[in-house]
Amino acid sequence: MSPWDAAVVALAGLVAGAVNAVVGSGTLVTFPALLAAGLPPVSATITNSMGLVPGNLAGAVGYRRELRGLGPLVLRLLPASALGAVTGAFLLLHLPAAAFGAVVPALVALAVLLVVLQPLIGTRLAGRRDGTAPAGALTPVVTPRRLAGLVLGAYATGTYGGYFAASQGVLQVGVFGLLVQLPLQRLNAVKNVLTTVVNAVAAAAYALTAAHRVDWAAAGLVAAGSLVGGALGARFGRRLPAPVLRAFIVLLGVTSFVVLVR
Repeated sequence: MSPWDAAVVALAGLVAGAVNAVVGSGTLVTFPALLAAGLPPVSATITNSMGLVPGNLAGAVGYRRELRGLGPLVLRLLPASALGAVTGAFLLLHLPAAAFGAVVPALVALAVLLVVLQPLIGTRLAGRRDGTAPAGALTPVVTPRRLAGLVLGAYATGTYGGYFAASQGVLQVGVFGLLVQLPLQRLNAVKNVLTTVVNAVAAAAYALTAAHRVDWAAAGLVAAGSLVGGALGARFGRRLPAPVLRAFIVLLGVTSFVVLVR
């Protein structure tokens, strides 16, 4: 890897860390940069997942205030996200790229649609929340049926994240926003924690089973950049009004869809 390539990869890591903290499409920045540096697609995917973990963690820590009262809910979703990450890592290492890649654009498009429609659907469902607390409540009340949906959503998005990761956050915000009534920034905080777990578990699985496919120098550059970017993204992303954040999520989601289709 040339010094120029190294600089581009590190910068891509910084941008991706910031984007992931705010919405979760940073892979669309780092993945092309790793490909341009000469990594094969599967190696780039594995290296990228490992490198983004520090940035994910920085973003999750930066959003810790928005997690107040959500600890019990997050703890219930963590095992499903971790299991999904293992499933996704297995699929990446054992299935042809086309087998899953054909579904990815449709999933991203669905996630964008869910994010756009979430306020309308949330209003329609507000009258029949089965005891769910109001959106402003510190600790939401989640019925068993909705909890089952959240766990299934955590597993499905964890599987997607373990396989490719691009727009994983868009999917999580879109799915979870339909099932639990929370402000967008609090949903984003939950997303940051679950994304950190998914990427960390997937990275551990890759390190144990496919270490020969990891470009450790590139992973280190992405990690250094994403750590700084994650901290910066959390610091400024928390101040964005909900409509601006929603527009940003939709913009990144649409961009993801276009890039993945091409």
